[in-house]
Amino acid sequence: MNEAVIVEAVRTPFGRRGGWWADTRPDALLAQTVRGLLGRAGLPDGKVEDLIAGCVSQAGEQGANIGRLAALLAGLPESVPGVALNRMCGSSQQAVHFGAQAIAAGDMRYVVAGGVESMSRVPMFLDVTLGREAFRGFESLNPELLERYPLIHQIESAERIAERWQLSRQEMDEWARESHARAWAAVQAGRHAELLPGPHAQACRDEGIRESTDPARMAAMAPALRPPGQGSVTAANASQLADGAAAVLLADRDAALADGLRPRARFLARVAVGSDPVLQLTGVIPAARQALARARLDLRDIDWIEINEAFSSVVLAWQREMGADLARVNPWGGAIAHGHPLGATGAGLMAKMLAGLEASEGEFGMQLMCIGHGMACATIIQRQ
Repeated sequence: MNEAVIVEAVRTPFGRRGGWWADTRPDALLAQTVRGLLGRAGLPDGKVEDLIAGCVSQAGEQGANIGRLAALLAGLPESVPGVALNRMCGSSQQAVHFGAQAIAAGDMRYVVAGGVESMSRVPMFLDVTLGREAFRGFESLNPELLERYPLIHQIESAERIAERWQLSRQEMDEWARESHARAWAAVQAGRHAELLPGPHAQACRDEGIRESTDPARMAAMAPALRPPGQGSVTAANASQLADGAAAVLLADRDAALADGLRPRARFLARVAVGSDPVLQLTGVIPAARQALARARLDLRDIDWIEINEAFSSVVLAWQREMGADLARVNPWGGAIAHGHPLGATGAGLMAKMLAGLEASEGEFGMQLMCIGHGMACATIIQRQ
């Protein structure tokens, strides 16, 4: 099989919902990210053979195949096709997987894989609420499915995870504070080489990162879903709603070298799993185990771990199961600090992880994404 490699990976700064990117259409945001990617890589537009875009709420400005629309907006040749896919929070990580698999199969030599989400301009769940103003439960889902699986909101799943793994509110808030602290330290050190320029001079970092956090204020926050005093998941220890885009340039190794491009990483494992659809967010545990087995590595071999901080409880439950060294987990902070633009986060974390490996001179990186309805993605890469 041909060998798929990462040549370049970039992302926008992630903006808060209603913040930096609120006036930018998501198709335009993805298009400018693709232009930034190809500009950094120095690859002629005509060599791109597909644009695979992850996007979760595919309605309104994110409908009508945002992958193809972004390719056209980016000025790529009309011969370059595009596609949009939805594996929920793992969408753009899955886009990277699909692109790498197409290259490994010999179908393509260069693929742009990434994703976008504007949670300011396209409300979450718009694709299943048929234009209604707010999401009111699961009324659009098949009743037969709900009889088989009593599906619940992800916040309630995060609460049940905290209960099952006996995670305290204090532990969850402490991890959230650590996420902000690490993210702020990385910003101050100028670590984020993967970032493209933001919408204005101030946007040289992710908008949601806090320089400091107040433990007392966090402890006083009401639960996000459960009644006061009966829950541990709050807005402070959950990921921030955000806007952003990310893109990864994938290539066949031989083609890249022939064109004078430098492979920066290769794939050792690509995994997608299903898991309990009620707990929803625990798939990162079997996904990590499968990925490590396929890569023939031990967790102790992994220098950099990016696990999406949908909720503190997800990261901490995974750590308890895996015994991971938390110093290697989200070293530059996670989605609690920088936000989670659903369809963009997977490719964004891939770009961030590659930049982190290069900055720390690490060799192996593992990325994990929990996904709604009980799924997860895992990727292991080796820096070249």
